Amino acid sequence: MDAGGMAEPVAHPAAHPVTEPAPLPATFPAAFPRALATEAVHAGREDLARLGVHVAPIDLSTTYPSYDTRAEAARIDEFAATGARPEGPPVYARLDNPTTARFETALAALEGTESAVAFASGMAALTAVLLARSGLGLRHVVAVRPLYGCSDHLLTAGLLGTEVTWTDPAGIADAIRPGTGLVMLETPANPTLAEVDIAAVAHACGSIPLLVDNTFATPVLQRPVEHGARLVLHSATKYLGGHGDVLGGVVACDEEFARTLRQVRFATGGVLHPMAGYLLLRGLSTLPVRVRAASTTAADLARRLATDPRVARVHYPRIGGAMVSFEVYGDPHEVIAGVRLITPAVSLGSVDSLIQHPASISHRIVAESDRRSAGVSERLLRMSVGLEDVEDLWRDLTEALSARPGGRAPRSPESRTAPGAAPGGAPRTPSRT
Repeated sequence: MDAGGMAEPVAHPAAHPVTEPAPLPATFPAAFPRALATEAVHAGREDLARLGVHVAPIDLSTTYPSYDTRAEAARIDEFAATGARPEGPPVYARLDNPTTARFETALAALEGTESAVAFASGMAALTAVLLARSGLGLRHVVAVRPLYGCSDHLLTAGLLGTEVTWTDPAGIADAIRPGTGLVMLETPANPTLAEVDIAAVAHACGSIPLLVDNTFATPVLQRPVEHGARLVLHSATKYLGGHGDVLGGVVACDEEFARTLRQVRFATGGVLHPMAGYLLLRGLSTLPVRVRAASTTAADLARRLATDPRVARVHYPRIGGAMVSFEVYGDPHEVIAGVRLITPAVSLGSVDSLIQHPASISHRIVAESDRRSAGVSERLLRMSVGLEDVEDLWRDLTEALSARPGGRAPRSPESRTAPGAAPGGAPRTPSRT
């Protein structure tokens, strides 16, 4: 893999002679497959030792010198015709970047795809997919609700000239027509955590590409291509980055589709900044550890919420994960106002826990009738569970659930002595949606 420019200064050869090592394989031989945790740490970094560095270099160049204009013209022509990544040194940052390419290589390895193409945000990534299909005259999309609110809006508003048919998974085959270019779903879905049988939907799609938004599950919990999906979308801002400090999106797919996405990215400019590419690559190295630890805590909180008489219903997916949604009997806005340890904020997937009211924020842009039909009620809260101790999170949640208008309720002896025991009420199990 072309490493491009390096951020670190390099010693003069005379002062520090280096013997060039034998070339390293891009990946382990098929006879020695790597576990996901190992892949997360090493994918996209196999050449670092040969380069004499321990962490990936950050290449911030926007342009690159070239004294051979004829050769440069030939490379530009090749990219314009095929969308294949140019051979040799980079040309221009909007076309490709070595640091971003490392993240793409690593994410493709984790999702089990040939390639991945990164963008400035998850919405930029989805936009590129829609434009790629529309460019072929395939403007019709079949989609399953709920989706992330802005994804829903992008499809419904027809901002890119697309037309959408909303259906349940069982109706996908009947909704497909000659101009259909894409089938899209999200599982577990945002924000209800409803799950869809990817393999069954892929079968119903026939030759139509199936795009699965895998942001909530991540490749730690599911790899949609193994069940028949052709495209896997991530808001990389969430779990892939994992620390709430980077914005990005990525589509994992086969190389054929990736070439078209690179052409769209070059033409529209929705590129991922190399610093973001570096942070996302770094985030991938701890992804399995973070997702598994947060999932354990989330499952525990889901069980506790299910027995709390102030909670009407709990949604937690069968595959697990670090997201929990629950509907309250009281005022959900007071719960949001009552948290102190948990951050009341949109987004998810960070090391710290976040909570938000979807009907007011993430899905506000979706029409109220569509929200309700998709199960996004006014009393639904969505929580992204982080890496804090479960007892501290439960204490904050249970006190927020008792919050009075304008402030928190005083702590009761029960909340101090038995944070895991809900007062009264028949036990209820989390809804496995």
